[in-house]
Amino acid sequence: MGHRQILTCLFLLTLIPLSAKALPPPSPAGGNYLVLDGIDDYAVLDFETFGRPLPDGTEEFTLEAWVYPTTPPDKDTAGMILHQQMRMLIVNDEFEPFLNNLANALNIEHPKGDLILLMSSYLDGKLGTTLPFPIRLESNQWHHIAYQLNGDQITMIVNDFITINQQGIPLGHNLDAHAPKDFVLGGFGKKIRMPVKEEQFYDSFTGYIDEVRISTIPRYDVNKKGFIPDDKFKNDAKTIALWHFDEPGGTQQFSDASGNAHHLEGKNGAKIENALAVEAQGKLAITWGRLKR
Repeated sequence: MGHRQILTCLFLLTLIPLSAKALPPPSPAGGNYLVLDGIDDYAVLDFETFGRPLPDGTEEFTLEAWVYPTTPPDKDTAGMILHQQMRMLIVNDEFEPFLNNLANALNIEHPKGDLILLMSSYLDGKLGTTLPFPIRLESNQWHHIAYQLNGDQITMIVNDFITINQQGIPLGHNLDAHAPKDFVLGGFGKKIRMPVKEEQFYDSFTGYIDEVRISTIPRYDVNKKGFIPDDKFKNDAKTIALWHFDEPGGTQQFSDASGNAHHLEGKNGAKIENALAVEAQGKLAITWGRLKR
């Protein structure tokens, strides 16, 4: 009997690290978060009901979120983190010819890595979008990402990496005829052919999203160091939408904490996952240098 008890204990001990490894990653902001399986699930604000959060011609805003990508898209696919007036997506470093052309236009080296983040916004009164700066991401890791406009200055932030473009172009409405007009997190629920190349597609994002906030001001002082939030995003008079994703596990309706009733709806299985809390500050494994353009 004693030997059986010992063997049972040893067996249970071997299960502990396996179980711990299988646990979902804690959000740096604490609380729960949105889970996206990358197949066809997404969260949406219906355009017919909510319109666009920001008016055309807006010259100051910030959009930010915590993002945890788990699976890189294939070489012909862009995983859509967010889309409407702004666009946040990830590709891998074989997403050609777009990445190569972008690197040449920016006079930079072609970025390498499992994931490349691209952020841009639609232009006011013009066809097209602002020029994104490709930023390398690590998979299976939380990242704070932010995109802000401050007059003639566009700023893209990933953790403590910052790049600044002087473009002076106010925000416009969604002019991408290939994509739905809805505000979405995680994709569109289906593949959509990109206008650049017939063999390339917008598709779903695989991973976790937490703490999405849209503000009518530029939140970050680009002349200071340190951009990683150490707590949940706060609601104030300049917040027009804020999703904490702290509803109970399994929930598919996501409340807007700004008080403006921009409540997201989970589609095709997009839901909240329960998680343990961990402080954001000092928990990121990689910090980039500082870059200005």
